Amino acid sequence: MVVDCCVPLVFFPLPPSRQHLHKMANSTMVTEFLLMGFAEGWKLRFLYSMLFLLMYLATLLGNLLIVTVTTADQNLHTPMYFFLRNLSVLDMCYISVTVPTACVNTLTGHRAISLAGCATQIFLVIFCAFVEILFLTIMAWDRCVAICQPLHYSTIINLQFCVHLTLASLLSGLVYAGAHTGNTLQLNFCGSNEVPQFFCDVPSLLRLSCSDTSSNELSIFISAVVVCGGCFIFIAMSYVRIFSTVLRFPTQEQGKAFSTCVPHILVVTVFLSSISYVCLQPSVTSEGTQDIGPSVFYTIVPPLLNPIIYSLRNKQVKEAVRKLILRRVYSRKK
Repeated sequence: MVVDCCVPLVFFPLPPSRQHLHKMANSTMVTEFLLMGFAEGWKLRFLYSMLFLLMYLATLLGNLLIVTVTTADQNLHTPMYFFLRNLSVLDMCYISVTVPTACVNTLTGHRAISLAGCATQIFLVIFCAFVEILFLTIMAWDRCVAICQPLHYSTIINLQFCVHLTLASLLSGLVYAGAHTGNTLQLNFCGSNEVPQFFCDVPSLLRLSCSDTSSNELSIFISAVVVCGGCFIFIAMSYVRIFSTVLRFPTQEQGKAFSTCVPHILVVTVFLSSISYVCLQPSVTSEGTQDIGPSVFYTIVPPLLNPIIYSLRNKQVKEAVRKLILRRVYSRKK
C-alpha cells in the first residue's frame, strides 16, 4: 500500500547578491556631494562669479552700514530700527552661507563638499530663511501698530518685548532647521551625487535619494503652507489695516506712507513666492539650471535689497550716515 504524502516545500531566503550588497554599501557610504557651478565655460564662470561676488560685497557693505549707524546714533534706538538692525545682521549671515563657497567652487572648479559641510549649509539656509520670514512679518506688524495705533505704540512695542520676539524667532528657527536637516540626513543616497544647485538644499537632496521621500515631501509641503502661508496672511491683514488707515490721511501724508510700504511688499512677495516655488515644486529629476533662478531670489536678492529699501530711503538713516561721515572726516583733520 502506497501512502501519498504531501510534503510542504520550505523556501529559504537566498543570500543577497554581490551587486545588491554593493548598491546597499554605496547608498550608505556617500561622504561628499558635487555642487553645480554658475555656468559652463571659463569666461561665463568668471563673469558670473564676479557678478555674485560684487553683489555679496555690496550686501555686506550696505548691511554693515545699517548696523553701524543704528548702533551709533542714539536717535535710532527705537523698536523699528532694532528689528532693522537684527535683519541686517541676519542678511549678512544669510548670504555668507552660500555665495562665497559657490564663487570659490565656480572659479577653482572644485565642486566637492563634504557631508558635514552639506548638512551645515542645509541647516543654516533653512534657519536664516525661516527667521527672515519671521522678521519681515514682525516688521509689517510694527508698521501696522505705528500707523494705526500711534498713541499706544510705545506701550505695545517696547524694547523688552522686541528682545523677546527676537529670541523666540531665533529659537523657533533652530528647532525648525534642526528638524528638517535631521529628516534629510536620515535618507540613503545612491547613484549620482551631483547636487543640481550651487548650494546644498533639501529639495535637491531629495532628488538624489534612493529612499522613500514621501514623508519628507509631505513635511516640507505642510511646513511651507503653514509658515509661508501664515506669514503672508498676517502681513496681508496688517497692510489691509494700514491702507484703510492711510486713506483717511491728507493727500501729502498718503504719498509718504505708501512710498515706505510698497518696497516692503515687493520684497515680501519676491521672497515668499520664490521660496514657496522651491519648496512646493515636485521632487523630480530636472536640469539644475531651472533651480538656480528661484534660489537666487530668496538667498541673494532680499539681503541685497533690504538695505536699500528699509534704510537708504529713510531720511533719519540718511541723516545719521551724514553725521557719521562728517564725524570721521572731522576726527581725521584733528
